[in-house]
Amino acid sequence: MPEGAYRWFVYAELVLAAVTFVALCFIVAPYGGRHGRTGWGPTVPARVGWVVMEAPASILFLVFYLLGEHRGELVPLLFLLLWQAHYVQRAFIYPLLMRSGSRMPVAVMLLAILFNLLNAWVNARWISEYGSYPVAWLADPRFWIGVVLFVVGYVLNVSSDRILRKLRGDGSSGYRIPHGGGFRLVSSPNYLGEIVEWTGWAIATWSLAGASFALYTIANLAPRAMANHRWYRDSFPDYPADRRALLPYVL
Repeated sequence: MPEGAYRWFVYAELVLAAVTFVALCFIVAPYGGRHGRTGWGPTVPARVGWVVMEAPASILFLVFYLLGEHRGELVPLLFLLLWQAHYVQRAFIYPLLMRSGSRMPVAVMLLAILFNLLNAWVNARWISEYGSYPVAWLADPRFWIGVVLFVVGYVLNVSSDRILRKLRGDGSSGYRIPHGGGFRLVSSPNYLGEIVEWTGWAIATWSLAGASFALYTIANLAPRAMANHRWYRDSFPDYPADRRALLPYVL
């Protein structure tokens, strides 16, 4: 595919980010759990939904990456490792650790699959085919700033999910106020972690492809973080008043 044609896929992701942000400002996505509700058609167990919708981001990314002529070069391989570190955990480890019983609408799962297909193509093709990352890129400050942000965001994301799981470690049902870690400052540190991760990816790859994913992540997760924050405040009268939704001390 000529690079000019490829760029239209990148532009499509940028448009999708804008559409997603506007839509989620009015509609709370029913992924399950606290925001699960009827009226979205057939559902599947949330564990199944997560694997099915996130696996393409890992598997197809690898397939698309291997099509590129730079697939054997060091820096693209390091980018591949970062990507897979996130999506192997998200697609194949995180669902196994989820509580059983919650369900996800098939419609939501299918929309996520379509996005992951587009996003995997856009980013994999850039780092292994259309982008240029010689070994000298390892000495560029943008690479290291981006990698550090990615790792920090990854740790925040995974550790925040662990705190949420431990809330029901005694087998109890119902929801509780999470404490510790990033929850000391915001209601959705797991979402903040993902935003930091993909902002780091955009900086490390220094590409429109990476920026489009970072912007989509913000467009997708920022409204959901605000919805979570409102839910916590409405559900718990004693919810910490100084805790913000997504950005410490700001939002």
